[in-house]
Amino acid sequence: MRDHYDDRAPRGRISLSRRGLMAGSAAGIAWSAAGGLVGTVAGTLGAPRAMAAAVSHKFAFGNFEITVVSDGHMMLPARLAAPDAPADELKAALAAAGTTGDMAQPPTNVTLVKSGADLILIDTGAGPNFMPTTGRLLANLEAAGIAPDSITKVVFTHGHPDHLWGSLDDFEENPRFANATHYFPADEWDYWTSDNAERGIPPDRVTFIAGARRNMKGIESKLQRIKTGDDIVTGMRLIATPGHTQGHASVEIAGGSESLIVLGDALTHPVISFAHPEWRPAADHEPERAVETRKKLLDRLATEKARVIGYHLPFPGTGRVEKKGNSYVYVGDA
Repeated sequence: MRDHYDDRAPRGRISLSRRGLMAGSAAGIAWSAAGGLVGTVAGTLGAPRAMAAAVSHKFAFGNFEITVVSDGHMMLPARLAAPDAPADELKAALAAAGTTGDMAQPPTNVTLVKSGADLILIDTGAGPNFMPTTGRLLANLEAAGIAPDSITKVVFTHGHPDHLWGSLDDFEENPRFANATHYFPADEWDYWTSDNAERGIPPDRVTFIAGARRNMKGIESKLQRIKTGDDIVTGMRLIATPGHTQGHASVEIAGGSESLIVLGDALTHPVISFAHPEWRPAADHEPERAVETRKKLLDRLATEKARVIGYHLPFPGTGRVEKKGNSYVYVGDA
């Protein structure tokens, strides 16, 4: 496995290992405005120390080569992870993941898959017009030696800004990945373009609709609607994981004896999504349906011992799910 490190500024990388998650290790995590992770680790290491940050991470999986590329991070009120949860339990779950203040800084991890002559990007990051701390994908792809024109396919999990708004250039006129065919889940496309889209989104996110439609219109000439169950390439298919949005999908990649699920936002928090799948994140469009999806997905992932890549799990977002009593834990790759 190989990581590309950006040493232009002091940054850090922290992965949630089995020990870190089980013990709730003291990991203070913050992201710099330049899009890198700054972290400290205490405990058995003694005094906190700074670490260099990786902005891309590459590994082989069966016949595929996988590269996770950072698009930066988001800045959100921490309570939005589960605003209806009991306050003390929510505080403890957030602290177990390293969040002790009012704001959380979830990373945004974009997955690139090499399959033969194809370079397949799963989601396009947030682009330049969402948050100041997002929109690093293009620079980090280029730092990893990947030109935008070399991408042959783009697959979207859903239409939220941090997954879709990077699909157009800085002028929001032309597709950023000009040589790529763009695949969009058919049910998700239907939701965002419907006349009743406003009724199916949390009220404070209605502005997302105009942005989604702008980007969808910009890529429409290169677009193919795809149904869940359909192959993108041999060994790589779309699977239904609805609830976070009406047509949310994840991507399953076959690696011989095991599978890898690129989750999108089906599981978003390294503690809450696994230990408390019944808690309802503020961003879910259909909360009860999202709860049902999380429970079914967690059971499958733990039973099959599948690998995962989480868009908002600690960079690079790679790990597995294990059963723990009546709930689950996320075990990040060491």
